[in-house]
Amino acid sequence: MLNRNALFLNTILLGGTTAQKLEAVADAGFAQAELWQQDVQETGGDTEGIRHHLSSLGISLTDYQVLLDFDGAADVHREIKRQQALEILDTAVKVGADTVLVPANTERGCLPDKIVSDLQWLTEQAVGRNLRIAYEAMCWSTCVNTTPEALKIINEVDSPALGLVIDAFHIFALQRTVADLAEVPAEKIFLVQLSDVSDIPDKQQLIDIARHQRLLPGDGVFPLQQLLACLREKQYQGPLGLEVFNDELKKQPPADVARQAMAALRRMIV
Repeated sequence: MLNRNALFLNTILLGGTTAQKLEAVADAGFAQAELWQQDVQETGGDTEGIRHHLSSLGISLTDYQVLLDFDGAADVHREIKRQQALEILDTAVKVGADTVLVPANTERGCLPDKIVSDLQWLTEQAVGRNLRIAYEAMCWSTCVNTTPEALKIINEVDSPALGLVIDAFHIFALQRTVADLAEVPAEKIFLVQLSDVSDIPDKQQLIDIARHQRLLPGDGVFPLQQLLACLREKQYQGPLGLEVFNDELKKQPPADVARQAMAALRRMIV
């Protein structure tokens, strides 16, 4: 039953300080939060303070994010990207996360023949820090923009520390279906992110809507119940939550928005 999964809220939905966001997440009844680099930056890099605050609130981190445009980075950028990766992995450890979120590369210069070896290197670095890598096929990624493509890469790397992010937006915005999850074993799903949209976006609108106009689940047209039914059938037991980029909601008091988010999620999973 999905009502037994750890429920999380991505802080991107909320305005306010990092402390206010985490307090809103906890007060709304979420067990976990997805934390961003900018959340750490807002505190002046006070990773120890964040970790202590999480503990005092009784919540944990679903993941720390985000390492962008890493896999298949052009040769001229590879060493810079690897240094960025190490910094993010080390920060994840400091804030108490056990998973780092890594979307598939969106750069035009992405090198498809380097993707597997880059993720092998990254996963090895993560394992050395007792971390996992959650890999996400975004609908505008250059070489890997669907779940089956991401699963193929993950199977080639073949490490228990590398798994998938299932994001409803990146499946349904391309008008794909839950058939994309047919070959995905539950243990390879590290987390599931829900959101909604008022209308299926055109290709030219994908990024803008994804980053500014997502809706709470149930407020739009995505077939989210089909996704949840698929997860139930797989007996998925991992984290389930919301990643909703919405400029208008972010302007509202974070505590109010977090409660709205929890209510929307509860309606989905009852």
